[in-house]
Amino acid sequence: MRSGLLALSQGVDRLCRFGAATGLVLMLVLIAIQVVARYLFTEPPGWTEEGARYAMVWSGLLGSAVAFKAGSDPVMLRLESLEGNAAIAWLRAASVVLFVAPILYFCLVGPDQDLSRGFLARSATRNTEAIGLSMAWFTAALPVTFVAILIHVAAALAARK
Repeated sequence: MRSGLLALSQGVDRLCRFGAATGLVLMLVLIAIQVVARYLFTEPPGWTEEGARYAMVWSGLLGSAVAFKAGSDPVMLRLESLEGNAAIAWLRAASVVLFVAPILYFCLVGPDQDLSRGFLARSATRNTEAIGLSMAWFTAALPVTFVAILIHVAAALAARK
């Protein structure tokens, strides 16, 4: 199970890296189209701005999962002398779970334990203005990223044994 969890974490990391890089490239291409269209036409297509914004959201969130796995995420205090300590690893894992669990919960569940009023369900009922896609395609970046981070936390704890 330990090797499976480590392999899953590596696979998720590769997917997150690919997604983050793809989002950056897509954002760059869409912004370039918008800049060229702004000078060739009086008004650039609105879908380029919207697409670039959503590519930036996915790229940034997936990139944060990559940074977390690499240990490059921003922290308030990094104590080098305690890095190998098992208690610190468990404390870090607990703090991540305490932060991530409520966010994942409210992504799915709304007031009165109603699944139809959760963040993703509410997003699914709205469409983007210019592209016309369901907002759920874009807001799904949040739970996807946090699930990836939880997988990395579990793998980091499993690697310690």
